[in-house]
Amino acid sequence: MKTNCFNLLLGLGIAAASASVFAAGQSIDTCIAAIQKQKPATLVKLEKLNVSGKPFYEFEVRDAQGTEWEFMCDAVSGAITETESEVTNAESELFKKHLKVPEKEAIAIALKVYPGTVQEVEYEIESNGDASYEIDIVSAKGVETKVEVNAADGKIIEVSTEDWEIGEEPDEKR
Repeated sequence: MKTNCFNLLLGLGIAAASASVFAAGQSIDTCIAAIQKQKPATLVKLEKLNVSGKPFYEFEVRDAQGTEWEFMCDAVSGAITETESEVTNAESELFKKHLKVPEKEAIAIALKVYPGTVQEVEYEIESNGDASYEIDIVSAKGVETKVEVNAADGKIIEVSTEDWEIGEEPDEKR
């Protein structure tokens, strides 16, 4: 995966972003090594996020079976703090068995607190098996906020703002 990360960064020709990624020191290498131990996969997208004032990297990877996974990694320590798998839609059996809050309602909940334009909705399975929507909202000022809404009870369970993103999934949902 490390080679794929370098290829992705260089292939996109984003010198400023790649310099920013590697300026953090060993933490990104530590993140990559930890992910490789858990899940051999190919890097799809890398984002730098701010969660409650702390910097994190969110790695989206795809395993050999085609399943996408998200790994949250503390940008300072290099520790993996969260692992989630993604499913293609709310009709997926893993998602559906916990689904009580429809997507439109989850979006309304997120937009009420973080107004803007919805850019993407992802369907995630948390490490404990719970289902959640990850809703990417861009404010009028251009700030992208990721709002995670529990699909069982409609509670907002995590919020982060995006500093930058490298890579893009061809099948982003919005």
